[in-house]
Amino acid sequence: MAVQATTARLCCRFGNSGWLRLVIQFLSAGTALARLQDQRAPERFSWSRLHAVTGLRSENAKRFRMKRGRSRGPSRVVRRSNLTLLRWHGADKLRTDMNMPRSDAKTLLLTGASRGIGHATVKRFSSAGWRIFTCSRHPFSTRCPWPGGEENHVVIDLSDPQGTARVAEEMRSRLPDGRLHALVNNAGISPKGSDGRRMTTLDTDLETWQHVYHVNFLASVILARGLSRELARARGSVVNVTSIAGSRVHPFAGPAYATSKAALAALTREMAHDFGPLGVRVNAIAPGEVDTSMLSPGTEQIVGGLPLRRLGKPEEVADVIFFLCSGESSYVSGTEIEVNGAQHV
Repeated sequence: MAVQATTARLCCRFGNSGWLRLVIQFLSAGTALARLQDQRAPERFSWSRLHAVTGLRSENAKRFRMKRGRSRGPSRVVRRSNLTLLRWHGADKLRTDMNMPRSDAKTLLLTGASRGIGHATVKRFSSAGWRIFTCSRHPFSTRCPWPGGEENHVVIDLSDPQGTARVAEEMRSRLPDGRLHALVNNAGISPKGSDGRRMTTLDTDLETWQHVYHVNFLASVILARGLSRELARARGSVVNVTSIAGSRVHPFAGPAYATSKAALAALTREMAHDFGPLGVRVNAIAPGEVDTSMLSPGTEQIVGGLPLRRLGKPEEVADVIFFLCSGESSYVSGTEIEVNGAQHV
């Protein structure tokens, strides 16, 4: 009905053109096909499928395809991750982002979004139409593709408890309806010695311990507590990103990192108990060896001993985070999911 109304208005203004009607139907087809397909599944365009969805007959649609060098119409509809493209011969691409956040879109706050797992997580949620707020110690990168990324990014040092509390306060003023549907505590640091070696309990100074615990552990408490009412209004979800290093001695992760992640896993259970009556679920994921910039030299020696014999991908971790923030996990709370290719067994 919306497409018919739009067609009528445009035809009144620009004339009753069959070409114009076809263009609008193509736009409608791209949107409908995107919704019918899995968000990340590769799209194979089908004229019969286009007809089934929109009523645009294949013979009329095929007649609309023009030879190279002419700019009178689109040649094909291509589905790519979070957008639909209409490619035109002899003209620039007409790009229509079908996943621009709506006013009623769900909202995510994620820490540590500038790289690795955080970066993949933001792309995963953005592809599902979520509105994304991010914070990290790095400025927003123009290479990041999600809509509204730059204006919704806060540069903050999470090792400063007062600064972290200000982020929660600022978030409350930015949330359009006072609802936060997901909080993902992903930020983490793993300091190394001057020569890149693993630090031990014998040579890790107190300042380093405090710095690591503020970022890896206390920031999660401060943000969740500061945004508890917003999470409760949305009956939202909190996901804490721990690590396999929190349950065993790791050859590269030092004791400050390992114990902070173990504490975060314990905190997840406590938060699930405390936030449950508010309707908020709290879970954790424990990644293993994932192909990010945090990997230390020598990781390839570990990979050979993993049951799956490979590194994990950031996108694989992001998928689990998305699951824990979706309605498909509506009765999952207080658990820690291992995302490490059976490294923990």
